[in-house]
Amino acid sequence: MSNPDYLLYTEDHEWAHLEDNVVTVGITNHAQDSLGDVVFVELPEVDQELGNGDALGVVESVKAVSDLYSPCEGVVVEINERLNDEPELINSDPYGDGWIIKMKIENPEVLSHLMNADAYDQHLESES
Repeated sequence: MSNPDYLLYTEDHEWAHLEDNVVTVGITNHAQDSLGDVVFVELPEVDQELGNGDALGVVESVKAVSDLYSPCEGVVVEINERLNDEPELINSDPYGDGWIIKMKIENPEVLSHLMNADAYDQHLESES
């Protein structure tokens, strides 16, 4: 599965998609593949304020427990409640139904430090 061109990426393997000053956040296919079968997701509270790089939750898999990090500063406006009962959505559809949170941001410039798909691909190559 290739990394969609319409998303932005962090070095910690989260993705971000901006639409009308709301950023949807999830983890990349690479991240879910490295984790293995996801069995639990700890989500933040709605209205929680997050700074760039703040821990926003935890993903537990059969292999590991990993923190999730905010790709930017903003306020959580929605969490993916389906993950409470279906954490495996992160494995089966990381760029769709497996999204984790939605955040309201003040200014799209808070995403300017994120990588496009090509830069993220190069980041993955440099990690391996």
